[in-house]
Amino acid sequence: MVQTSHNRFTVLLADETEGWHQTVEGLLHPQGVQTLWARSGNEALDILNQETIHVAIVDQTMPGLGGLGIIKRMQSQSSIPPTILLANQLTHNLMHEALAMHVFSVLGKPVDFNLLLDSLARVMKRYYEGRWPV
Repeated sequence: MVQTSHNRFTVLLADETEGWHQTVEGLLHPQGVQTLWARSGNEALDILNQETIHVAIVDQTMPGLGGLGIIKRMQSQSSIPPTILLANQLTHNLMHEALAMHVFSVLGKPVDFNLLLDSLARVMKRYYEGRWPV
């Protein structure tokens, strides 16, 4: 497991889609953002339990445990970082459940990277006062 650097904004990318992690990492790394990858819900939970994560980006339909399942587990154990949920279908029920669970943002797949970057900027502003967490 890669240890996070304590002075870097760290984002968990939890999605099984091939090549997706590299694309998002390529967008975030030049901004000084560190990314950690998970390809399953259980792998995402392991990372969330072991590392300092400032934002979690989780896919609703990952193998084993989907995004809302990850959020439920983390909320029952302790706190969870601000979370951006990715979903293939943005249904009324999904949006309602995500809102009830205090998900920061829900984005449709395929991901519009401009919307993703905007959501990350809004997380930064709201939770970290526009500064890198320390």
